[in-house]
Amino acid sequence: MFLESPKEKEKGGLLRDASFSGTPPSYAYDADRAEEQRRHHDMMPYIDDSPSSSPHLSSKSRGSRDTLSSGSLESTKSSEPDLEKGLEMRKWVLSGILASEETYLSHLEALLLPMKPLKAAATTSQPVLTSQQIETIFFKVPELYEIHKEFYDGLFPRVQQWSHQQRVGDLFQKLASQLGVYRAFVDNYEVAMETAEKCCQANAQFAEISENLKARSTKESKDQTTKNSLETLLYKPVDRVTRSTLVLHDLLKHTPVSHPDHPLLQDALRISQNFLSSINEEITPRRQSMTVKKGEHRQLLKDSFMVELVEGARKLRHVFLFTDLFLCAKLKKQIGGKSQQYDCKWYIPLTDLSFQMVDESEAVPNIPLVPDEELDAMKIKISQIKNDIQREKRANKGSKVIERLKKKLSEQESLLLLMSPNMAFRVHNRNGKSYTFLISSDYERAEWRENIREQQKKCFKSFSLTSVELQMLTNSCVKLQTVHNIPLTINKEDDESPGLYGFLNVIVHSATGFKQSSNLYCTLEVDSFGYFVNKAKTRVYRDTTEPNWNEEFEIELEGSQTLRILCYEKCYNKTKLTKEDGESTDRIMGKGQIQLDPQALQDKDWQRTVISMNGVEVKLSVKFTSREFSLKRMPSRKQTGVFGVKIAIVTKRERSKVPYIVRQCVEEIERRGMEEVGIYRVSGVATDIQALKAAFDVNNKDVSVMMSEMDVNAIAGTLKLYFRELPEPLFTDELYPNFAEGIALSDPVAKESCMLNLLLSLPEPNLVTFLFLLDHLKRVAERESVNKMSLHNLATVFGPTLLRPSEKDSKIPANPTQPITMTDSWSLEVMSQVQVLLYFLQLETIPTPDSKRQSILFSTEV
Repeated sequence: MFLESPKEKEKGGLLRDASFSGTPPSYAYDADRAEEQRRHHDMMPYIDDSPSSSPHLSSKSRGSRDTLSSGSLESTKSSEPDLEKGLEMRKWVLSGILASEETYLSHLEALLLPMKPLKAAATTSQPVLTSQQIETIFFKVPELYEIHKEFYDGLFPRVQQWSHQQRVGDLFQKLASQLGVYRAFVDNYEVAMETAEKCCQANAQFAEISENLKARSTKESKDQTTKNSLETLLYKPVDRVTRSTLVLHDLLKHTPVSHPDHPLLQDALRISQNFLSSINEEITPRRQSMTVKKGEHRQLLKDSFMVELVEGARKLRHVFLFTDLFLCAKLKKQIGGKSQQYDCKWYIPLTDLSFQMVDESEAVPNIPLVPDEELDAMKIKISQIKNDIQREKRANKGSKVIERLKKKLSEQESLLLLMSPNMAFRVHNRNGKSYTFLISSDYERAEWRENIREQQKKCFKSFSLTSVELQMLTNSCVKLQTVHNIPLTINKEDDESPGLYGFLNVIVHSATGFKQSSNLYCTLEVDSFGYFVNKAKTRVYRDTTEPNWNEEFEIELEGSQTLRILCYEKCYNKTKLTKEDGESTDRIMGKGQIQLDPQALQDKDWQRTVISMNGVEVKLSVKFTSREFSLKRMPSRKQTGVFGVKIAIVTKRERSKVPYIVRQCVEEIERRGMEEVGIYRVSGVATDIQALKAAFDVNNKDVSVMMSEMDVNAIAGTLKLYFRELPEPLFTDELYPNFAEGIALSDPVAKESCMLNLLLSLPEPNLVTFLFLLDHLKRVAERESVNKMSLHNLATVFGPTLLRPSEKDSKIPANPTQPITMTDSWSLEVMSQVQVLLYFLQLETIPTPDSKRQSILFSTEV
């Protein structure tokens, strides 16, 4: 049973999975952040490297902070670099735990504060609450306070007198052994909340008290407090116990096996995980399966797995197109070794099927969209499990371990396939209701429509099936299906290609074969994690039968095997638009696809190809760059230019805080690109980008005039190219490993401490340029309702550009035996880079080395 207060449900509730979820815990607790900032005295947190000094966060000068960047990195010179690095991270984790404990104690204190006067009033003639109500609402809070006060008092001096040999495991072991108090608190939680709610309704004085509880927490002064509701504070212990395993997991991860703390922390983690499992246990009822007779002789034309929208919920369905009907079935779970079986949900005879035409006045069913952050978290889990499976295979471990991992992989991939599509495909039964499917690709939607319409030409009469006939037909689906398995990695053969990881450059040259003059454009799709994603779109070529786009796009591949192209006619006359699926759509003129063959793409040169589609031919050129080659940054041939030149050299030469190219591109995009749909995501024309690059490199004074006349996507592409071609990424090779470690921390306070320390350890030109860019990207996201670019979308675009590992730090081998078909290590690496940038984008404010943030951002002269 998951326990979530109404206000906390949006913040995550109880942790469903004690392992790393891949999604950074949201910084939802204002009191936590404010308390942490109080401890920083409104300055950037800094952890002193000296073993004898306090790890408490204190303000330091810029020079002192510079030593932080080398604190964990210089250890790579030692004989055991990984060990030293782990111990350094252990110090950061413990500092974060200490700060988090202090905040938690302030919340418990805030709960205890009204208890004494309430108890005193309970014995008077006019009690606010009865003694029983007080006991129920504040049940076990005093005991929890004493437990954590003892833990904090024990941990503080040890962390204050820090050394790598310092032991803290006994404290965590004791804390874990006292989790039984949390069991009592959790069991009473719902009763406590109900009692508090009833008391608030019955007593205005208590209602006032419960909405104005004060916890020590401020940005500037220890004396100030933050206001919290009783509901929020009572949920803190519930949230706290779920975080205990995450904290221990982080600490254990950075504690060497040889350290005396390791076995104690392992024991504490075991106790904590067992406890968490016991309070989060969910029982899934066993379902009985029924068998029916085999039979039916209809011909199956097409089948696939699709997501059906049922009363707002997503349901995975197996859809079958027969010669005379369309059948939607649910694949039952296999029980007791029995063969697969299907449960028919509904069917429509093809003569009665139509594609729903939605009138403008009709209400269109709302499609519940899953946030990109959640989808990325699933991808991270999938990539981690795939890596674990490969590691176990290399170690020749027992098949039971691998089978367990494969089961987890299947669950995560199924969840991703269920949650990822959001394009509506609606079918209507003339004699009844309409049904809505969600598909990830316009290509698939068009394919289904074409197949159904083609077959409808051969069907002449309607019919109905008896229950027995329907059972026989449904059961025959097991033998008739052409798609036997859900499209998961787990169902692929071991020798099947894992797909391509890297960058695919595509030039869409031209098209021929159109019968009448039209306004034409193309879109490109590639598969990723089992479903297709739209990656690029050409400009509209107007009033022609032979469009010549000659546009180049760079598409990122994540295990991709297929490139699809769709050609559309753009309809500018809104009265002629086809209103299918509740949205105005342009007409698909043709579609086709090519397989991305790893062997054929080994060659680094461009390869031309022609895709035929319904009489139309589209000419393309493709070139693939594998991941490990894309990491190699080529130095600029012109050191007098700006591309490929160190950012410190450029800013010094220009006598500026932020490079001129960055300021100019941002200014132009903010002038006319803030409402451009897909700004930064949609590729600009390659020739325009190269022209701008050349102009900036020769310091062309007419560059601003050039920019004003160019497509804004080319300017966005130029800015991205500048950051990509830096000899060293903006977040530096040296600090990259630490940013990747920091974003993986599960405890929010430890994460903030680590991430902000690292950010302010960047060289000043890098830091100031990043803050300038960060402010701009936040302004872009403010127009998300128009430009469709959320903070997450922007982090996806810029993360891998601003944070890229050096060749020595990359998880990709320097001389891989398979240079193209990489493992999922890259997926994990890229997602980590996205998460780092997203973290900073989501912070409301970032403390800077001094209080003159505005002058840093907007003054360009030194």
